[in-house]
Amino acid sequence: MAEHPAYPVGLRLTGRRVVVLGGGQVAQRRLPALIAAGADIRLVSPAATPSVEAMADAGEIAWERRPYAEGDLADAWYALIATGDTAANNAASAEAERHRVWCVRSDDADRATAWTPATGHSEGVTVAVLTTDARHRDPRHTAAVRDAVVEGLRDGTLVAPHRRTRTPGVALVGGGPGDPDLITVRGRRLLAEADVVIADRLGPRDLLAELPPHVEVIDAAKIPYGRFMAQEAINNALIEHAKQGKAVVRLKGGDPFVFGRGMEEAQALAEAGIACTVVPGISSSISVPGAAGIPVTHRGVAHEFTVVSGHVAPDDERSLVDWPSLAKLTGTLVILMGVDKIGRIAETLVAHGRSPDTPVALVQEGTTAAQRRVDATLASVADVVVTEEVRPPAVVVIGAVVAVGPHGTV
Repeated sequence: MAEHPAYPVGLRLTGRRVVVLGGGQVAQRRLPALIAAGADIRLVSPAATPSVEAMADAGEIAWERRPYAEGDLADAWYALIATGDTAANNAASAEAERHRVWCVRSDDADRATAWTPATGHSEGVTVAVLTTDARHRDPRHTAAVRDAVVEGLRDGTLVAPHRRTRTPGVALVGGGPGDPDLITVRGRRLLAEADVVIADRLGPRDLLAELPPHVEVIDAAKIPYGRFMAQEAINNALIEHAKQGKAVVRLKGGDPFVFGRGMEEAQALAEAGIACTVVPGISSSISVPGAAGIPVTHRGVAHEFTVVSGHVAPDDERSLVDWPSLAKLTGTLVILMGVDKIGRIAETLVAHGRSPDTPVALVQEGTTAAQRRVDATLASVADVVVTEEVRPPAVVVIGAVVAVGPHGTV
């Protein structure tokens, strides 16, 4: 008789009895999805892995600590047979056939009445992949196809446009420190679905080249001491395009709420009645030092780190930073937007107690192909910035952690 392909279907198991025979690794992998589906799960097994036992202890499944017995599948809608006893598996399969219970077998797929597809999820969509030719069943290939589809949906390389009317709104997306691979998968997906992208100079610029031709890209670059787009103009642009029913992405460097004025934009959108989604990003305050081999904390060296904006000098009346208190801390100090003020910052820290020999590292264009690291001390950093021509964007790291790793001896 010719072999026919399996018929794909989605089972709605909420509140319906599912019987799982065997509490080993197969059950451990399959149970979470059955729990998420809301099934009434009955596990029959003399023993179980610690993870499966924890599910029973939490009340997510009912566990009967015994081997399979005739009649266990009588009230089931679906069964997963995964014991190490072939005779018990055969008997359970026969019972499932008599009671018309769809049954999956981990030891012999050809004797099962159902197969478990390789599944993955992305933003409300479940991707399920089955092998259509039973003679050439390859679980690894099936899983690879599943992974490729799900990854494409997540990172935006596989675009599936929404056909239904979308609610106007804005996504404030943290693009990370610069390397396009360091944006979150959700951020990348939203970029792929955008009609308008309002982008900062410090966002991952390489991603803009991947946008479809119809996407309008607005330059909101705030270049230090040069041409810039006023924050009010950015807010107005976000509101204007969102009210036109467009999907708007505000692409920012790092994280929107770490010196990114993200809350100012969120507040403006709220006042205008525009829905706003915040997508956190990887902050340069942690990722850039890490990319340069500097841990912001390290056992026995630093138990805390402080992130400070250096765009206002310590002696400026607009400064909100308590520099004397920072100087007394023993941990790591990470300064963003402080390259041109680093001389006065170093003088202030030394004046209030930090050792002039405290290590300092400046990481310019972190995580990008142009990244470079320049080392100094608090005593020398002002001169080093000039002689080495360090330019923004650069992250400044101050503390003993600078000496940890390939460049240090701690």
